[in-house]
Amino acid sequence: MLRIGIVGLPNVGKSTLFNALTKQSVPAENYPFCTIDPSVGIVGVPDERLNQLAALSGSEKSIPAAIEFVDIAGLVKGAADGEGLGNKFLTHIRETDAILQVVRFFDDPDITHVHGEVDPVRDIEIINLELALADREQVAKRREKLVRDIKAGVKEAVIEDAALAKVEQCIAQGRITLCNELTEEEKKLVKHLNLLTLKPVLYCFNGKSGGHNLHELNDGRAQAAYDRVAELLANHVHVDANTERELNDVAEDDKQMFRQELGVSSDGLVDLIRGAYRTLGLITFFTTGPKESRAWTVTDGAAAPEAGAAIHTDFKDKFIRAEVVAAADLLLAGSYAAAREKAKVRTEGKEYIVKDGDVMVFLHG
Repeated sequence: MLRIGIVGLPNVGKSTLFNALTKQSVPAENYPFCTIDPSVGIVGVPDERLNQLAALSGSEKSIPAAIEFVDIAGLVKGAADGEGLGNKFLTHIRETDAILQVVRFFDDPDITHVHGEVDPVRDIEIINLELALADREQVAKRREKLVRDIKAGVKEAVIEDAALAKVEQCIAQGRITLCNELTEEEKKLVKHLNLLTLKPVLYCFNGKSGGHNLHELNDGRAQAAYDRVAELLANHVHVDANTERELNDVAEDDKQMFRQELGVSSDGLVDLIRGAYRTLGLITFFTTGPKESRAWTVTDGAAAPEAGAAIHTDFKDKFIRAEVVAAADLLLAGSYAAAREKAKVRTEGKEYIVKDGDVMVFLHG
């Protein structure tokens, strides 16, 4: 299962967002370090196509794709050197697949900011610098261990050391999102280090309904943040974490009405989860039938046998072929039989690249 670590400065809304995402109750008070141990929540990925397929098939149950979110205590300047709760939480971030960096995006004198004035670019730089400094220490230790193998002429050690030298150079030059110049082979060799700066990042700009949101103030801070995220080759989403948490207790049919009253134009959590999928380069395919309809996650560009492996390893190793129909075509046809009659169901082999929204039936030996 995918794991995403929620990070940010203290008191920017991380735990509030976590509560909204998972509908769990963890402390979210107005003071730093309220989350002492990382809280973990499993979140189903909203996808109306799954609901429609389940209805079409008369499925007994439907199972969405899922993401595991890990709420990690606030980082402060100097965390890599042990300030605040420091290295303990940087270790938790290493265990995740991606980073969701929550950035405060509103002014409110009643909610304390750890650095006083709200400045998203400064906050982003503080967090990224701490991640980079933690990696610098990790890289230095690893390079020391490689010295003996390099002297012995071990090819993999030489290549890994060269890759780590590039990483050190990126950090020294302040290029925090590492490291576009690493080859695929180099990335594989350093993967075991779980470098924080090699993890994809999605920036979550946390606003506040009725507050002074930076993208509404037009004072330059919002645009500066957008520009910085673009420079980092990352994506961003806007979320009002507090409103989304409050909407947990509102019936689904009434949520849109409440959002309109609060001036929140879209479902921020859906936008966030979709943004996480984009950041990780993921797509969804489906299986459906009377017993269950299910959404599965696979990397964009994966071939059919790899998609089969998401269901069972045998589906990859013993893959023969797959029947494929686009969810939109199946839903429009009204049944699998009708879709087949309209020639919308195809038989695909090992080379087929799975597309988002494919409904698949695997044949294996």
